Amino acid sequence: MKSNLLASISATLLLTVSSITIATAQLKIPAASPLQTTKQGFALGDITLEYSRPATKNRVIFGDLVPYGKVWRTGANATSKITFSSDVKLGGKDVKAGTYGLFTIPGKTSWEVMLSKDLDLGANVADYKLANEVVRVQVKPTSLPNKLETFTINIADILPSSATLEIMWDNTRVPVSITADIDKTITKNIEASMASDKPAYFEAASYYYDANRDLPKALGWVTKAVEQNPKAFWVMLLKARIELKLKDKQNAIASAQKTVTLATEAKNGDYVKMAEDLIASAKK
Repeated sequence: MKSNLLASISATLLLTVSSITIATAQLKIPAASPLQTTKQGFALGDITLEYSRPATKNRVIFGDLVPYGKVWRTGANATSKITFSSDVKLGGKDVKAGTYGLFTIPGKTSWEVMLSKDLDLGANVADYKLANEVVRVQVKPTSLPNKLETFTINIADILPSSATLEIMWDNTRVPVSITADIDKTITKNIEASMASDKPAYFEAASYYYDANRDLPKALGWVTKAVEQNPKAFWVMLLKARIELKLKDKQNAIASAQKTVTLATEAKNGDYVKMAEDLIASAKK
């Protein structure tokens, strides 16, 4: 009887301890430096960022928590990573498509931004090896108008073939230019499209308009695109924009007025506003 009682008590204690252990293992609290993954379309591919985001928490950041003149993992926890799906230039220097560790050496008036093949250093930046470095650029930091509590890496100023990598924290912003040589590839693709059974007139005209290239040719393409889809208000607006760039204000206004009519029928107020703005600009 006594043996059975002891066995029962032991089983109960074991169950209680196990329950406490399981409950403790399942406890979740906010991460001190939460992980951020960002994928941004750029040029003909993508740029992906993966990094952890510490907070200032009333600390002095650069020159104290993050020393000047020493390699920094540029974030917290694991190595910050940047992936380019196609070849680019970072700060004017060639970078092949791939994934790289993002490291920096902060300074009062100048930063060094490095890409490395080493993706696993984490906090062990003392082991940073120049042999694994792919590129290094010098950048002048700028001041942010407002304090940024959470460390941020961002892709900004996105244009067809250029963008800016921003490293920002506290009152500091470090901008690094990213460019992509896509013109030859797109030109080749446009030539192939024009020789096909279904030429991409609108896309070709859009690219030439944005790149400010051979606008008469772009006008010919967009005119054919209008013929193919006469109710496409976005195509008509592109025609008006190209005509205005060619300083043909009369036809630009006429095309914009057609855009207003088509966009109104489609209940698209955004395009109505853009067309009306173009008309006002052409009449100045």
